[in-house]
Amino acid sequence: MLDALQDRLVGLAATDRPCVVGCSGGPDSLALLCLAHPAALDPVATHVDHGLRAGSDTEADVVADTAARLGVPFVAEAVRVAPGPNVEARARVARYAALERVRVAWGAPVLLVGHTADDQAETVLLNLLRGSAAAGLGAMAPRRDTVVRPLLGIRRAETEALCASLGLSPVHDPTNDDPAPRRNWIRHEVLPQLADGAARDLVPLLARQADVLHAESDYLDELATAAWPEEGARLAAALVALHPVLARRAVRCWLGPPPPSLAEVDRVLDVASGAHRATELSAGRRVWRSRGRLHADRGTVEG
Repeated sequence: MLDALQDRLVGLAATDRPCVVGCSGGPDSLALLCLAHPAALDPVATHVDHGLRAGSDTEADVVADTAARLGVPFVAEAVRVAPGPNVEARARVARYAALERVRVAWGAPVLLVGHTADDQAETVLLNLLRGSAAAGLGAMAPRRDTVVRPLLGIRRAETEALCASLGLSPVHDPTNDDPAPRRNWIRHEVLPQLADGAARDLVPLLARQADVLHAESDYLDELATAAWPEEGARLAAALVALHPVLARRAVRCWLGPPPPSLAEVDRVLDVASGAHRATELSAGRRVWRSRGRLHADRGTVEG
């Protein structure tokens, strides 16, 4: 089973060693760790404890035991996420920051995370409900900068079966059973009902759609960046002269994360056309026009 699943790993072409594997102790990340080891990727198993529920610190033991069994290094990181709104999003930011620190400390070129084809399908529906454009419906890339998702071609049931075949006892996160978070609602209710209505398994269909839309989105980004290049002055007239599809895409590429909404993009285009002198955006960003050029102020904004 290891050999069969290894053949379906994605995003690992020309990957140098070592690699950090973000490992929660769940079946997906344990399976990823077990697949990365025989692939000669020199994995460093890394567990991040968010401290959000009682006993979460003991889950690192599951990862540590698996790492010891494989003979690979193990690192435990602890972060603290304050109570309040958007706790899941803030926990994710803290987790990736911790994993990035480990990656840098070990001199690892990449960080491997255990998102599966099922996670990809859920992300497509989640982004659809958020009103995301094509980039959002393209969901997660197999590789983006230093983050690699090798399991996007593998199903969640297969990672569970692999763990069982290897005699591993993955952690069960009880928060995944709570239907209140939107992703859990999609996982436990929406996707099964859609599959029943369509009389087919929709995960492969949604995952393939994500692949197509992601490739198309990347191509449009290249066209938009070439049409309104980052080098030199950000000329407002040049942006306004573009086809609206490319103009909106160029604005999104320029502003970067967090992705601006359609309304925000259109307000930037209004500034470029001279309808307004400036506009405020999410994340504290501001865009204004001066002497025919567009400017943006915020440390995370390029240009």
